Amino acid sequence: MDIRNIAIIAHVDHGKTTLVDALLKQSGTFRENQALTERALDSNDLERERGITILAKATSVEWKGHRINIVDTPGHADFGGEVERILSMVDGVVLLVDAAEGPMPQTKFVTSKALALGLRPIVVLNKVDKPDAEPDRALDEVFDLFVTLEADHDQLDFPVLYASGRAGWADTDLEGARENLDALFQLVLDHVPAPKQLARADEPFSMLATTLAADPFLGRLLTGRVETGSLKAGRTVKALSRDGKEVERFRVSKILAFRGLSQQAIDIAEAGDIVSLAGMSSATVADTIADMAIEAPIPAQPIDPPTISVTFGINDSPLAGQDGDKVQSRVIRDRLMREAESNVAIRVTDTPGGEAFEVSGRGELQMGVLIENMRREGFELSISRPRVLFRDEDGQTLEPIEEVTIDVDEEFAGTVVDKLSQRRGELADMRTGAGGKTRIIAHVPSRGLIGYHGEFLTDTRGTGVLNRVFHDWAPHKGTMPGRRNGVLISMEDGVSVAYAIFNLEDRGKFFIGSGEKVYTGMILGEHSRDNDLEVNPLKGKKLTNVRAAGKDEAVVLTPPTRLSLEQAIAYIEDDELVEVTPKAIRLRKRHLDPHERKRNARKAG
Repeated sequence: MDIRNIAIIAHVDHGKTTLVDALLKQSGTFRENQALTERALDSNDLERERGITILAKATSVEWKGHRINIVDTPGHADFGGEVERILSMVDGVVLLVDAAEGPMPQTKFVTSKALALGLRPIVVLNKVDKPDAEPDRALDEVFDLFVTLEADHDQLDFPVLYASGRAGWADTDLEGARENLDALFQLVLDHVPAPKQLARADEPFSMLATTLAADPFLGRLLTGRVETGSLKAGRTVKALSRDGKEVERFRVSKILAFRGLSQQAIDIAEAGDIVSLAGMSSATVADTIADMAIEAPIPAQPIDPPTISVTFGINDSPLAGQDGDKVQSRVIRDRLMREAESNVAIRVTDTPGGEAFEVSGRGELQMGVLIENMRREGFELSISRPRVLFRDEDGQTLEPIEEVTIDVDEEFAGTVVDKLSQRRGELADMRTGAGGKTRIIAHVPSRGLIGYHGEFLTDTRGTGVLNRVFHDWAPHKGTMPGRRNGVLISMEDGVSVAYAIFNLEDRGKFFIGSGEKVYTGMILGEHSRDNDLEVNPLKGKKLTNVRAAGKDEAVVLTPPTRLSLEQAIAYIEDDELVEVTPKAIRLRKRHLDPHERKRNARKAG
């Protein structure tokens, strides 16, 4: 069967899921009346809420004797290592753009990777039937974006379709017949080349593993595109690492291919198709799965090394066990090990006490997503401040440096450059692009980026876009400015009282309101000075039997500053923890008892 492999790039709410559902329906992959409980793409709650694709997913449609494999792409740089590997499986990309909003910053990162790999995009302007749609302006913005991303002549000569995924039509002309999606199917067949692998179908089997998943029944599942030859289920193959060493030999227990919304078992994997293999115990992403006769691995993108580490511990606060049902270290360990099985960018190691686990990964967002998923599953955790992983080479301490690419409006460029230099960043390039935007490229230590993203969005009023990829290891850059202010710490257990908080407001800003459970050692807010201060949030008003002349005025509190999970993790210092439960995010001191805190501070000092 003739095959086409394409990746789909789209910002949240630009209609990707709806369009894919319409493609599946019109290709006859499922019936009109079949329940669409699980959408093909963006099936994860967190992905919908945050507007990011975290897991690369694939689906497949058949049209007039052709198979079209559609792969979804993660758009955030914390998952940047995935993007290049996923794009290496496809021969074309469809850039889906909302005709009202135009191309959005989140799609820029993936589009730049696709253009750099030489892929020629198809641009689909979606939702052109909306009252506020401006397809001509959106098309101009796409062209400007491609110019900014240094697309070549062939890539700038891109075909355009006007579409409405919800109404299920796509046309080459804005005023076309608007009947169905045949124009999109046909354009994919005409514009996207068939996989080069089809010409090598007679050679011995080889496949590059691109993504890893874990299945409760089949074990590890490696997905990739078959580069050469074909493979029958039951055959024995070997796995080669990137440097050509044999990792293992195993019997392929099952071959799964994407057929519509689900993966189905097939007997034989053909060159050019995207399939998943089961049966291996240790082969992983970037390994080559090959016939016994093959000695050389397929060149692969290396897996980005972990740059930060966070300690996941049990929740031992006085409020432990009140929200969640998964509180034991054994249950936490099992869950983290399962995550490491399916996510190549995460590594888990035990700590000497056995009550906590070191989890290393690519960035705060990736850690935040894992913690958020776990709290939704009913886990209670205490999380440490992220620590950057250092290396020692020839007696010199090296630290990870990231290449940060920032696009901001010109007026904010000075502030951003200033903040990056405070964080020991070095400017590599700065130029003005289309539409009054400035592109800044800097090399910044990973340490300096912890907690910066929230500040960056504030500095650029939410308009800036920041992408980061691992750049290199470099000698340690010296001390980094930390949090300047101390914290307000509760000296009592109980429920916070509005009157007490009202009288303490001149001491700093609060993270809690009235009527909230507090305990000794819990952090209630940020002190206005640089030292920690113990306060009593339970102190009510002294009542007397003498009536005042005026009525008691109602206490009006300043609304508390609520920290998100990522903000909380970036905010804490080394002697503090974030307590995460299904219903709450609290900050606390590592040692709750004030005497123990003083003893430890003396030891550290």
